This record gives sequence, structure tokens and C-alpha cells, in this order.
Amino acid sequence: MVDQLSNVSETFARFVAEAQARELPAEVRHEAKRSLLNFFASALGGCRDQAIEIAAGVLAGFAGKGEAAVIGRSGRTDALTAAFLNAASGNVLDFDDTHVPTVIHPTAPVAPALLALAALRHVSGTDLLHAFVLGVEMECRLGNVVSPGHYRRGWHITSTCGVFGAAAAAGKLLGLDAVRMKWALGNASAHSSGLIETLGYMSKSSGVGNSARNGLLAALLAQSGFAGPDRPLEGPRGFLAVMGGQDCDARRLVRGLGDSWEILHNTYKPYPCGVVLNPVIDGVLELRERYGIKPDEVRNVVVTGHPLLGERTNRPAPASGREAQVSAQHGVAAALLRGVAGIAEFSDAAVADPTMTALRAKVRVEDDPAMALGTAKVTLELDDGVQRTVQVAHGRGSLEHPLTDAELERKLATLAAHGCPDLDVGPLVDAVWSIEHFTDVQEVVRRAVPDAVR
Repeated sequence: MVDQLSNVSETFARFVAEAQARELPAEVRHEAKRSLLNFFASALGGCRDQAIEIAAGVLAGFAGKGEAAVIGRSGRTDALTAAFLNAASGNVLDFDDTHVPTVIHPTAPVAPALLALAALRHVSGTDLLHAFVLGVEMECRLGNVVSPGHYRRGWHITSTCGVFGAAAAAGKLLGLDAVRMKWALGNASAHSSGLIETLGYMSKSSGVGNSARNGLLAALLAQSGFAGPDRPLEGPRGFLAVMGGQDCDARRLVRGLGDSWEILHNTYKPYPCGVVLNPVIDGVLELRERYGIKPDEVRNVVVTGHPLLGERTNRPAPASGREAQVSAQHGVAAALLRGVAGIAEFSDAAVADPTMTALRAKVRVEDDPAMALGTAKVTLELDDGVQRTVQVAHGRGSLEHPLTDAELERKLATLAAHGCPDLDVGPLVDAVWSIEHFTDVQEVVRRAVPDAVR
């Protein structure tokens, strides 16, 4: 338990600097491994996405010494570039993890910074796992303090808070003392950015890539004496006041620190789309299967949910697969038409399918402020006037209905087959579950890249 000082930046920095790996409960270590397994799945699935190909091509012209591997890709690059590309790959398919209730995707900013740093120095699996948990704790606690206003005002919370998590985690691996750890957080505060307006576009994943890259850079700068402000989080012009609002309770950041762990509130998506669409797709698939409903029998569909569902996903005419990932109309049409909702169902080709277009036009989204976020009601009206309704209280992948370890392993195999089909994922799965037994975490990373890079 850490004393709650008035300077919460100092308190948190000291907590991270002094924390011991042996203090992590077994359930926290296991959830961290689940998060890493899901990250490798998402990154392998996204490693050849068009957005990643473009980013890799542009960055190649400026890359430094080839020290770090990029998941699922051949060749090596400098650590900062690897952090960017691996974070963007892990986020680009919208198949990453989600912290409840902040909707931060915690692993994509933090894990790539650590994996890149591990290419520069010897890092054990135990130390990486511990640093990862601390980084997730930093970003998610920060997200708790600024939520829900921060996200509602249009900040992409994964990017804005993720850079702090990456800085704290990298700082832990670098062995920063409390003073330099606070500088790392201060340096990270200068890089905190990302906008909801980028959802549905390649730009969204560049924000996540920058959070990993700049978090690592923030810690490296602090290690060399690059000083930051004394109160980067709770200062009068610090992160909380500027990006959270004057009514933020900074003390929440350190309340119960070391006694509770935010990674236990992490969830994993069963579908490659915005997390608020999970219960919607679940509902459509349930109605389709239960009543044997065929798409051409459907007159219209009404999706009802918390206002944030409509605010983020009421997009009746998505122009691309990326935009379809945040379109309730497309999610409903894909699930109804194909009976599944995988990567192919959120592709440009699926969006352009005339049958899909016709189905999207039949879907209406309605707000119900009384409904909890993460729930949804789906009503299908058939041509004969019969209505079929289901209300989903907890979608697959939620805290109440989590994906099992076996489901996460299958997810990794499926996504690897999409993005890196020649990779044998068995050794990678085994390595993640036993990561604490590795004296050099690069042995784990090597199992996530093609043979030529190993």
C-alpha cells in the first residue's frame, strides 16, 4: 500500500520504481499473459494490413540500426520504429483488448514498447511481465480518473493515456528511480494525443503507434536526464486539468494502489470491431440461429442501446472496411447475411457487396439512456409482420462472459493464419503461457516472426 501524497505524480512514480515482481498475485500474472496472447493474435492478424504496409514503407526511409523485430514481418528495424509498427499492428484490425469501463485498449501501447526495449538490453520474462502490468495500471488508472468526459469530448483514450503506460513500463525495465520515473511521465505528457475523429481511418492506429513509440522515448530521455515537470498529472496545467477537466479527483489515481489491479478488468474481443458492437452482433447471431431467420425475410432491424452506441456506431453507409468496424448497420448486416463476424466480414469487399448494402439500409439505431453501456436490444421485423427481439445483457468477451484461455489460443491461430500464414503458432502460445521461465524475452519474440528473422 502506498501513502497518498498530495503529489500524485510523485506517488505513482515511486510506486512503479519500487514495486517488486514477487508482489504480483497469481491471478494478475495470468491475466497479463492472456493480454499478451491476445496482443500477439491481433498484431499477427494486422501485420500485413494496408495501413501497416504504408507505415512500414514510409518509416523504412528513416529507420536506424536493425535491432528489433516487427511481429509477423521479415527484417528488423530500430526499436522506436518497431514499437510504433507493433502497436499499430495490434490495433489496426480493432481486435485488441478493452479495459472496462474506460474502453482503453491497454496492451497495444504498452507491450510493443517493452518488446522493443528488450531488443536493446537483456530482459527476463518475469521482468517484462511485471513492467507490463505496471504500465497497464498507469494508463488504466489515469483513464478511470478522466472518464467518461475525456472520451466523450473526442479524445482517443487509448492513445492519450497509453503513452503514460508505455513510459511507466519502459521506465521500470530501465530501472529508473522515482525522480526519473516522474520525468518519464512528464515527457509522456508532452506526447499525449489522439482523436476519436480518426476512428474508421488509418490515422487511428498511428495514434496508438505513437503512444508506444513516444512512451518508450519518454523513458529513454528520462534515463539520460531529460527532465520533466514536477506535477505532470495533477499540476494546474497538467494532464488531468487540461484533458480531464477541473473536476477530476487526482487522488483516485493512487487510491488503493498496490492493493487492486486494473488488468483484472481487461476484456478481449470476439469480433474485429468497436467493442460496443459485441452485444449487437451477439443478438443478431442468436436470433438468426434460434429462429432460422433468412436475410431476405427481414423487413427492418432496430438496434437499441446506450447513447454512446449510437454516437460511435450509427454509420448507415460506411465507405470502407475500417469504417465498417464502427458501423452498427454493417455489423448487423454482416452477422445476418453471413452468420459470422470475422475479418472478411469487415473488409472493403464486404462493404461493397450490394446485398450487404441493401441490408444496412434496413437497420436503425435508437438510443435508450436507461440501458447500460455494453448491453443491446435487437429487434428483427419480418416481412410477415412478426417481430423477433433479444436483449443481450453481457456480450461475448465481456467481464461477465469472458473468452476462455482456449478461445484466446484459437483467436491467435485464426488471426495468424490471416496475417502470417506460414507461422507455426504453437511454440508462441506455449512461450506466452510460460513467459516467466524465459531468461531472455527475445526467445518469445522470435516465435512471433517468420523463420528468416529469427
